[in-house]
Amino acid sequence: MNKFGPTRGEHLFRLVFSLFGLGCIGVLFAVHGVPRGPGLVEVVGIAGAFFGGSAVWSARALLRKG
Repeated sequence: MNKFGPTRGEHLFRLVFSLFGLGCIGVLFAVHGVPRGPGLVEVVGIAGAFFGGSAVWSARALLRKG
């Protein structure tokens, strides 16, 4: 077990939380439409990159450890 990095449970929590966040962004687009201007950069650029990157990172770590 790696005592310096996140545990398997932490990666699983991050993956679920990230997928939930990406789902919330999808619901936002479905209800309000795609934002224009700076809102697009904020929602898609920052939030999408954070949740998407976190989901990919956690999924890769879980597949390696599993």
